[in-house]
Amino acid sequence: IARRNAWTYMEIAFILPTRLLILRIWKVLRINPWCSLLALLSLLAACSAQEKPALSLVEASIADIQSAILSGDITCREVVAGYIRRIEAYDSSRGLNAIAQINPNALAKADATDLALSRDEVMPELFCAPLLIKDNFDTYDMVTTGGSIALKDSIPPDDAFMIRKLREAGAIVLAKTNMAEWAFSPRETVSSSYGRTANAYDVDFVPAGSSGGTASGVAASLGVAGMGSDTGNSIRGPSSHLALFGIRSTIGLTSRDGVIPLVFDRDIAGPMTRTVEDGARLFNVIAGYDPADPLTLPGKREENYLAFLNADGLEGKRLGVFRSLVDHDDADPEITALFFKAVSDLEAAGATIVDPLAIEDFQLISDQIPFCGRFRYDVGQYLKTLDNPPFLDVNEVLLTGEIAPETRASFDFYAQYPLDVVPDEWEEPCPTWPNHPQRNQLLANTIAAMDEAGVDALIFPSWSNPPAHIDRANEEYRGDNNQQLVPDAGLPAVTVPMGFWQDRLPAGLQFAGRPYAEGLLIELAYAYEQSARHRRPPEGFGEVDD
Repeated sequence: IARRNAWTYMEIAFILPTRLLILRIWKVLRINPWCSLLALLSLLAACSAQEKPALSLVEASIADIQSAILSGDITCREVVAGYIRRIEAYDSSRGLNAIAQINPNALAKADATDLALSRDEVMPELFCAPLLIKDNFDTYDMVTTGGSIALKDSIPPDDAFMIRKLREAGAIVLAKTNMAEWAFSPRETVSSSYGRTANAYDVDFVPAGSSGGTASGVAASLGVAGMGSDTGNSIRGPSSHLALFGIRSTIGLTSRDGVIPLVFDRDIAGPMTRTVEDGARLFNVIAGYDPADPLTLPGKREENYLAFLNADGLEGKRLGVFRSLVDHDDADPEITALFFKAVSDLEAAGATIVDPLAIEDFQLISDQIPFCGRFRYDVGQYLKTLDNPPFLDVNEVLLTGEIAPETRASFDFYAQYPLDVVPDEWEEPCPTWPNHPQRNQLLANTIAAMDEAGVDALIFPSWSNPPAHIDRANEEYRGDNNQQLVPDAGLPAVTVPMGFWQDRLPAGLQFAGRPYAEGLLIELAYAYEQSARHRRPPEGFGEVDD
């Protein structure tokens, strides 16, 4: 009798709630106390099975989430609720301050996904992927501040192009992330709207800027993946500091419509993810022509970027060591050592290394390229797209003083330029890409150097120095290799983890390619990621109980 009753309870343990299971075992105990031992052991086993999470959200990938949902182990609502619990448990208590606001509609979107699944509908490619979105992407259902308290009540009339494409593909906007105010700083992530963000690997250090909120949030598994923007650093820099994959695409391949601008003809938006595969999944959805962005071109994207996820992708490739972004006098020797270990690993995986690779007149041309202070003009154009903009000239923010102290110097610089004159028509013209002679010359010289050496991509450290201490972001700012070459020449580039400085703070390896070579760069990064396996989560962000 005891054996029969124990077996019965082991069977129902996996379908009955624990409370009901206890009641039924209690009835059996009253009738037949001889079965108590086996029944109680069954109860303990059942409780253990029920308490074990169906899916660990720590380091979970999009494929992990979707597989668990399709197998019936978890619902989309449970996934989204799990990430919300993680945000509530860790973002403030650990001193991250990565999350600006949680989307109040996220759970409703998850319910809609579960309903579609229950009806056996064909699911889109990113179904139930809860994303962290930098706070300069327009979202029709959430405030978009650009890191400025002056826009604290600004709800755009529609989504940014990329957000619309992601939602159409089934992704869920889980939360908006903190950013450097107006995306001004590559050094740190401080906004007047939400404050300062710290590095998830050590909160005494910066996550870089300006997409530091997305970087730390994704690294700590507060969402499955994220989106950032990059004018000169802000996808690749924070991704490097947080052991993420980040991709800056060719100017012309992806739309910036609905992303608050910093410098229109340098701005790029794109994925920041824990794995190359997840980055490719997002990129596959967002890449492509948008008539609302005059710099995008039709017919430039690959049919399927997921086809480039080739673990043997380094075999037969030729990679050039771009020494101009390697041999810095003040480069940290440990990060330099990590880079050359990565070079050896690339070679071991089948790549041919060309060292050195030089670009003719690189430094001379780079020094001749002025940084165009068109921010005031570009933001003015953005503000016109809002139904009820709080102002039409961003310089009004200077008058109200609604800025973070860390932002004032940058704001003063941009404030001197015209509001209503197209930069190409200034007294000292600021030519808009692709009509910029020096930037075009740098691009031509880069392609010529790559062609002559027969290389597929250039490689260099994303940063040659570790993250700065959070209270010395300006004083310790050095080694940022993201500002030159790639944004100047409009090239695509990706960063991928290459190890840890002092075994605790991440460092990134960067691949830069010819225009529209994003597929190839994904292939190189994926093959290196799969062979090196450097990614590991930050400590202190484990599973959260229900």
